[in-house]
Amino acid sequence: MAEAFTGTWNLKDSKNFDEYMKALGEQRVGFATRQVGGMTKPTTIIEVAGDTVTLKTQSTFKNTEISFKLGVEFDETTADDRKVKSLITIDGGKMVHVQKWDGKETTLVREVSGNALELTLTLGDVVSTRSYVKAE
Repeated sequence: MAEAFTGTWNLKDSKNFDEYMKALGEQRVGFATRQVGGMTKPTTIIEVAGDTVTLKTQSTFKNTEISFKLGVEFDETTADDRKVKSLITIDGGKMVHVQKWDGKETTLVREVSGNALELTLTLGDVVSTRSYVKAE
């Protein structure tokens, strides 16, 4: 199921990402970090080996990498240094990534359509969409 998400994905468009970063917490994601984060065009690489999925995010600002098994909760340190409990599942053809920390919760939903990947980030009533295109 996760195989549909494999590949190298380059960010082409981002909407409302600054508001999403603000919602994560001003003390966590300050103005300067939001400015850099908003200008960065990250590349996401998704690989599947057996039952392990690896998701790498590479940018000029920061690189992150997580490996996980679908449906198994794991500890994750996010790009903005939050220590979260994460759970990633496939639901209706979408990769749903839930992060929980300090009584808060955010959901990152990835959906592939052809050579496009849409990432929808939701925290409370703040929604950001980031559109990626598959590298050739």
